[in-house]
Amino acid sequence: MTFASLPLLVTLLTAQTPAPTKPPPAPASTKAPSAVAGIAPLPGRPNLWASGVPAVPPALAQRVQQYLESRSAQLLDVSDDGQQVLISTRFADVNQLHLVEMPLGARTQLTFTKEPINRARFMPGNPRVVFYLQDTGGGEFFQVFKLDRGTGRSELLTDGKSRHQELLVSRDGRWLAYAGTGRNGKDTDVYVAPTADPRQAKRVTEAEGSWGPVDFSRDGSKLLVRQYRAADDADLSVVDLKTNARTQLTPKEGKGSVRAALFTHDGQGVYVATDRYSDFAELYRLPLTGALPAAPVSLTKSVRWNVERLELSADGRKLAMSVNEEGYGRLYLLDTRTQALSPVETPKGVMGELRFPAKRSDRVAFSLTSARVPLDVFTVDLGTKKTTRWTRSEVGGLDPETFVEPELVRYPSTDGVKVPAFLYRPKNAKGKVPVVVVFHGGPEGQSVPGFSSQTQLMAAELGLAVLLPNVRGSEGYGKAYRAMDDGVKREQSLADIGATLDFIASRPELDASRVGVYGGSYGGYLTLATAAFFPERIKAAVDVVGISSLPSFLRNTQAYRRDLRRAEYGDERDPAVLQVQERISPLGSVKRIQAALFVQQGANDPRVPQSEAEQIVQAVAGKGSDVWYLLATDEGHGFQKKANRDLAQTTALMFLEKHLLRPATGQGGGAGGM
Repeated sequence: MTFASLPLLVTLLTAQTPAPTKPPPAPASTKAPSAVAGIAPLPGRPNLWASGVPAVPPALAQRVQQYLESRSAQLLDVSDDGQQVLISTRFADVNQLHLVEMPLGARTQLTFTKEPINRARFMPGNPRVVFYLQDTGGGEFFQVFKLDRGTGRSELLTDGKSRHQELLVSRDGRWLAYAGTGRNGKDTDVYVAPTADPRQAKRVTEAEGSWGPVDFSRDGSKLLVRQYRAADDADLSVVDLKTNARTQLTPKEGKGSVRAALFTHDGQGVYVATDRYSDFAELYRLPLTGALPAAPVSLTKSVRWNVERLELSADGRKLAMSVNEEGYGRLYLLDTRTQALSPVETPKGVMGELRFPAKRSDRVAFSLTSARVPLDVFTVDLGTKKTTRWTRSEVGGLDPETFVEPELVRYPSTDGVKVPAFLYRPKNAKGKVPVVVVFHGGPEGQSVPGFSSQTQLMAAELGLAVLLPNVRGSEGYGKAYRAMDDGVKREQSLADIGATLDFIASRPELDASRVGVYGGSYGGYLTLATAAFFPERIKAAVDVVGISSLPSFLRNTQAYRRDLRRAEYGDERDPAVLQVQERISPLGSVKRIQAALFVQQGANDPRVPQSEAEQIVQAVAGKGSDVWYLLATDEGHGFQKKANRDLAQTTALMFLEKHLLRPATGQGGGAGGM
């Protein structure tokens, strides 16, 4: 995950209540969901447990309030005629499905559940039916649901217990496809079901590994499927849905990514974005039959960046693609007859989903965010080249012009590496300012200059500089750069932490004596590694769902993803690899940690289990350091529920203010200990 995109976190204030007239009944015994000493549930919040976290000062609560009300609108789908846009946004506690029927029109809420919904598709030909994925408690065991907008009722279509992902509906509306672990709980197979009777799903792949559906042919007779082994190792196959025969399209020799793929309009070929033949993911057209060229011709050779998303127009004449250029999204159109490639001007920012209406070729919808614009939905008219904004997400009533724009910087590290990073400097700062380094997750993630209320809170409100590095191993800079931290090479990649701290020391406006680090998932690992291996150079570390020991993480992550992670981190069953993993695991160097530590964790995390958080908290607390711990029993890999996010973010800001700026003011008026 990209940690800069993590949402924000709210304060807890207890209400004064009259004394009871008689003793209250004794509370039922509650088994602690944690082995950390001193952990206890927060008053009135039995889903949140904390140790060492003090009360939030009312002054800080008031300062962050408006930032916490920021929203976003994620594009999910567009109706056949382009007149309805399906989005995911939040008006209560979690993201829900909403419908927008005109530019800047009302966001009509369609679902009202307690769990977030972030993936959904219209039924082609009938937008009154919506298919969507939803999990429970952040556990990521997503189920497929069918929403009937006529009745407002949703129907569970899958088994309710195995994990599902990659939801697709054929263009003719006859077929539904998704991936699931129902066969054995470990391997992910592809399922296809008739939309007329979606419970009659059949497996069309049944093999070891992680498989997922990619695209239906226009006539619904064939399905593209991808076998994913790692970010740099995937294959594309086509399945005949009448016979279940599967034919691999990518070469059996060598390896490469499959970032995006779709059928040509006539169903006789496939467009694929892959880095198999180049350092970057370029676009190629592969035939369905006959010999595959040894070196297919790139259709985007003039673009020196990754092609990320593909969408084909209804008439098949325009192929839209988004390209990641230095973290910013760029929209291009390929004329499928002439192969001419041309850019389409859109607002500058980070581009997300891309959708053509199923029956229109003159308009393409996309989502986009920038430092001053939350993720919102836009369309561009391909004839007039005019961009129209469909949603305008709120930023808590704040003036976006006050938000800080980042500076793209690069600085040297070892092995000839130059680390790209985005630096947010507070406006009108006097003298040297403290710095918070925010590491992204992944490891194959990328920090990009999109809107983050977290970043703006630190830079625009608290006056902290924020640095978002893309250390080696990050996406977006070519496959050679992405592979530089694979396996045992991760030990060399830790040099990029030192290079980041050296860069801070080289900038006269930044205070290298007051540095904090903040990261989630793999970014949490880098946060802990900074504290363990560069102990004298930082004051505070905020670790969110981070890895504290690579070997124990690999042993305890969910079975369906263990082999995928071994491809990235190395196989801990190999003694030589294990030796390196243990050497670079922060847990093994706890005695060196000097910085104050704040760890946040979701109890239902299937990726980085709770044990990773608890073992580092217990080890650091055992040496008498300042350690805070916040555990949410209804969250998984990051906090998605607003009340939980708000609290986590607010306490993290309080922690950074304490250690990088000054003790938080107004401590006496808080809610009581946490």
